Amino acid sequence: MKSFIKSAATAALLASTVSAVPVKRQAAITDADILQYALTLEHLENVFYKGAVSTMSQEDFVNAGFTADYYNNLKYISHDEEAHVEALTAGLIAAGASPVAACEYKFPYTDPMSFVALASVLEGVGTAAYLGAAPSITSKTYLGIAGSILVTEALHTAVQRFNLGEVAPANPYGSSLGLNEVYTLAAAFITSCPSTNAPLPVKAFPGLTATQGIPTSEGIPFTFSVGDAMVPGDFFVTFVSGLSTTSVAPTVSGSTISALVPATAMGQTYVLLTSTNTTAIADSDVLFGPAIIEVTPPSPTFDVSEQ
Repeated sequence: MKSFIKSAATAALLASTVSAVPVKRQAAITDADILQYALTLEHLENVFYKGAVSTMSQEDFVNAGFTADYYNNLKYISHDEEAHVEALTAGLIAAGASPVAACEYKFPYTDPMSFVALASVLEGVGTAAYLGAAPSITSKTYLGIAGSILVTEALHTAVQRFNLGEVAPANPYGSSLGLNEVYTLAAAFITSCPSTNAPLPVKAFPGLTATQGIPTSEGIPFTFSVGDAMVPGDFFVTFVSGLSTTSVAPTVSGSTISALVPATAMGQTYVLLTSTNTTAIADSDVLFGPAIIEVTPPSPTFDVSEQ
């Protein structure tokens, strides 16, 4: 049941392809741009968690199969997200920039179970966003702030995954997503933003939808759709998971695109259609996506003789 709910949560990420976030022409990314981008994501998470703790009680979560300890952790996570908003806001003011304000959002959860499933997905995306943006930050001070928030977002991810019955450390490494990939996912929840918000140097890619249930496993054919959009004659289904980016030749039948899940995919995995067989995705490679799937990791192996 939890897997079914998470499938619905991931599908909802690309339910809307219309962006309400002001965007500006792609240009060289500055530290201020990255802080505004991070603040936009933190506002989203802050509102998301506060909406849950203000409308659903501990009893609601316990009745849904979660524990009182989980609900207590949920309140701490809400506190963390507010702190992240405050820290990034202060950093932007110190840099002489006007911080973006919170937008209006629509989150497709209706009960504790669907909330936790969506929280798990959002936290994974947030962690990947900070990891992907880090190499572009030039200020050591800002990089330290981003790194500190990244650690906390990863802890949040582990809390949500564990409470869904998933392997929390499903991949030895964290996944990284570029600004436009994250924006494509986050924009699905944003209905409108204040006109005074600074435009972000991002763009949304055309949507890719996973069309079968999760979790899946290595070697299983997984299907995707781009709806009524046209795909070129030659393209690849590219899986981003941990430090690995793996392109797989697709099988196309009508509007259904299928590809075998590679051995490199473990845990929350991001899937894009790319124009090239690549091990490092550039924006110019991306045709559609990302979609999000959950891949059950193989049984752990280790050598106890190694010290």
